[in-house]
Amino acid sequence: MIRHIPALALLAALAALPFALGQNPYLLNALITTGIVTIAAMSLNLLLGFTGQLSLGHIAFFGIGAYVSALTSLGFDVELVGGLRVVHEPWPPVVGFLLAVLATAACGYLVGRLSFRVRGAYFVIVTISFAEVVRLVALNWVELTQGPLALTGIPPFSLGLPGLGTTTLRTKLQNYYLVLVVGTLCYALIARLVASRFGRAMRGLKENESLALSVGINATRTLTVAAVISAAMAGAAGSLYAHYLRIIDPDVFLFSTTVTMVIMVVGGGKGTLLGPIVGGLIFGLLPVALRPVMVPEAQWMVFGLVLIAIQFVMPKGIVPGVARLVTRRRASAATAPRIPMEVRP
Repeated sequence: MIRHIPALALLAALAALPFALGQNPYLLNALITTGIVTIAAMSLNLLLGFTGQLSLGHIAFFGIGAYVSALTSLGFDVELVGGLRVVHEPWPPVVGFLLAVLATAACGYLVGRLSFRVRGAYFVIVTISFAEVVRLVALNWVELTQGPLALTGIPPFSLGLPGLGTTTLRTKLQNYYLVLVVGTLCYALIARLVASRFGRAMRGLKENESLALSVGINATRTLTVAAVISAAMAGAAGSLYAHYLRIIDPDVFLFSTTVTMVIMVVGGGKGTLLGPIVGGLIFGLLPVALRPVMVPEAQWMVFGLVLIAIQFVMPKGIVPGVARLVTRRRASAATAPRIPMEVRP
């Protein structure tokens, strides 16, 4: 329980943050979008941080989740090959959220089974190629996705509460707490997973794959399951994104978003539970602070300089760096010589 105190303190601070900011709509919007991307960064950390597999196509799962949830909620009428016509009536957004998670989990399984037979640069190339294929499908299948014209009018989430009826989450404050709840559930799932036998297998493959294989760990199966869970979380983040902005287009697959996720994970501390959250808050809100005083090009320069500074001072990221500093200070205090008090008659 003690090791979860920092996470609980951070959760309490985030829960109280909107009221400390006076429920400012501009800042709440920044916090919501930052929280959504942070959830995606947490899912990427499950692969990059705990298995050592770098996925530069992770934005594909985010975008698939957004489109699946949006199309489920809006409905569609498309003609497939052979004259077969598929008509889907609109379903509630909550169903779209669940289908987004299932669809991205299936895509994660497919990509994992195909790509985890290779390692290193080959895996990176496979993930990038997958993301580009999905982006081109979203761009060119105009009858289904509206292509560059974007899907508009996506309905917000509606939650049914027993005895209180149905509540539609239209305000920024409501969406903020929805993102916070989903992020907390994802954090709890990752923490539980990492502490389990499966989590030890993931870390074993990261540290020494040959040794892990020699003790009976199935590398392909372990990495594929990690990819399925990671993709499902990214899909959940994409669903939140679609129903919050209520409009999506193929730009949701931009490679720069994947780069932002990687920066959040590496800067905060990959392979740690709090690393992507701390990195997400810093690198998600930094552009908001720089926007009034800098053009976008200069913002990216500062972005890079801040990351370089963090890596120079704390090579393993902010969270491991701070933890190491606290440990050193405690060790110094414990070993410091104690001066005996002078006793006078």
